[in-house]
Amino acid sequence: MRYQGKITGWKDGKGFGFVATNGKNEKAFVHIKAFSDRERRPAEGDLISYELILEQNGRFRADKVRFAGGAAAAPKPARSGSLAAVFTVAFCCLLLLAAFAGRLPLAFAGLYLVASVVAFVAYAIDKSAAQSRQWRIQENTLHVLALIGGWPGALLAQKTLRHKSRKEQFQTVFWLTVLLNCCALGWLFTESGAAFIRPLVHA
Repeated sequence: MRYQGKITGWKDGKGFGFVATNGKNEKAFVHIKAFSDRERRPAEGDLISYELILEQNGRFRADKVRFAGGAAAAPKPARSGSLAAVFTVAFCCLLLLAAFAGRLPLAFAGLYLVASVVAFVAYAIDKSAAQSRQWRIQENTLHVLALIGGWPGALLAQKTLRHKSRKEQFQTVFWLTVLLNCCALGWLFTESGAAFIRPLVHA
């Protein structure tokens, strides 16, 4: 038998919450793995339909969950995703050109590469942990990796692994770290920034 209810107490970082069943007093536990639609992240207040399972501890758990009612799935941001990909490729090309032209130390390009690889691996580990209900990597850690130059790898992980790409609050902070990183890199091309890195270039 299928029931209808509303998601409440949803913790997106941990991938679980509860559902208030219509006409019932008790709440059922619901995990991200129980949703049939993996393209969309659940959110507080979403209407869903599901099957109730009584576990050995006497508590209910929602299974075979589907979004219902007015909670239609958000369209895929194909255009914004394409623009982000173009921006990332252009940024990497400009970074390499600046390094080979002597405007930036080649180590800067290496820093972005290493940080991007670390960021991609961190996203992969975090998604695996979310699916297996293991300890998650803190979002602040992912943002720090993006801020120090790993945002190209983080963006690649978001698109290929489909992880953290639909959480609006996370995306807002993520793109803020991208902006700050690009501003810091742009400062290196100013007169004061060039004076700062000139010893590194000569070294």
